[in-house]
Parts: sequence; C-alpha cells; structure tokens
Amino acid sequence: MSLRGAAFVLSGVYVVVIFLGRVFMKDRQKLELRKPLMLWSLSLAIFSITGAMRTGWYMFNMVRSRGLQESVCDTEFFGAPVSKFWAFAFTLSKAPELGDTVFIVLRKQRLIFLHWYHHITVLLYSWYTYKDRVAGGGWFMTMNYTVHAFMYSYYTAKAAGACVPRPFAMLITLMQITQMLMGLSVLGLLYLWKHDIHCFSTMHNIIYASVMYLSYLLLFLVFFYQSYLKRSGDEKREKRE
Repeated sequence: MSLRGAAFVLSGVYVVVIFLGRVFMKDRQKLELRKPLMLWSLSLAIFSITGAMRTGWYMFNMVRSRGLQESVCDTEFFGAPVSKFWAFAFTLSKAPELGDTVFIVLRKQRLIFLHWYHHITVLLYSWYTYKDRVAGGGWFMTMNYTVHAFMYSYYTAKAAGACVPRPFAMLITLMQITQMLMGLSVLGLLYLWKHDIHCFSTMHNIIYASVMYLSYLLLFLVFFYQSYLKRSGDEKREKRE
C-alpha cells in the first residue's frame, strides 16, 4: 500500500476508534493517565524542539543566503542531508500524534471538532504531498515543528501538575493563528511564482492547502474568541453580579 493509500485507511480507522471509544467510555469512570500523558507529551515536545532547531537552521540559512523567494520555492529541503531526515520524520509523526485523541477519549475530556479535524487533514495532506516534494514544504514543516515545540511543552507541564499561567495557553493559540496566516502567505507567494521554472508546485496542491489553512484559521479564531475573549467577558460579568 502506498503512503497516500495508508493515510486514508489510517484516517478512517482513527475516526471509527475515537467515536467508538467515546461510546465505550460513556458509562465508565474516566482514567486519569496523568503520568502516561506527561511522558507522551514530553516525547513529542523533545521531538518537536529538535525538529524545529534542525529545520529552522536550514530555513534560516536559506533565507539569509538566497532570499525569500528561494526559501519559498526551495525543494532541496526534502533531499538535503539533515532536513531530509526531519522532513520524513515530520511526515511519519502525524500518525503517532493521533494518540493525543486517545488520551482525550479515555480521560473523558471535551473533544472539539477542531482537534480531530486538524489531525485528520494534516495527516492526509502531509502523507499525500510528501512524494511530490512541492515547494513551500520547508516553511510549512518548520512552522509546525516550532508551534508544536511550545504546545507539547505546555501539555507536558500541565500533565505534570505545574501551574502554568493562562496567558501562556493564549500565546500558543496566537502562535497557531499566526502559523495559519503565514501558511496562507506562503501559498499566495507560491501562486504568484508557480510559473517560475525553479518554483515547483501545482494548482491542486495550492488549492487544497489554502482551503486547509483557511479552515484552520477560522476554527482557531473561533476557539480563541470562545476560550479567552468570551470567557473573560463572562467572568467579569459574574464578578460584577
């Protein structure tokens, strides 16, 4: 089975498992799983931090030595000695990251649409486009590694019982929103430069990725409003009353 075919199969299994899991846990006590969750998040944090450093250094040197257009249009990212490994590792990592949802189901936490939709679409896009090695991949992967480095570090601290200030969670959501805006910007540049012989991409890839990033942007904006702005306003009204 090809990587693309496996992505669809895995996504289907994921949806079935998480929703059957919610039915299974409906009348059962939630599991704490605090230590396993901490170790899980810590392993993904270390992986993401290392990936962000390795791919970030490649992209930094690319921008510094060749400029913005070359960094956006670059496809050597998939074949260069160091970034080659981290590009492949990034693609494969979208499978184990599905395990995040298992903890949510077993701990009977609220499973929002953004969470499972994001996991499925990132897996499908990453596995489907990896073979094509289209331009923009270096930016997309480096941004994702960087945001996940902060996000999984935050999850690790929370699972360990640390008192993490609420603004830190807000900062992570703002980073995710910024990531989506930057992703759309990169795709816009790819559209402008796609006819350049050195800027390989396809309209299919640009359209799919644009729809994906735009949907994430809207969902994260709604999440930010409901989690921080609306809740903060409700808390202030309760205090006045």
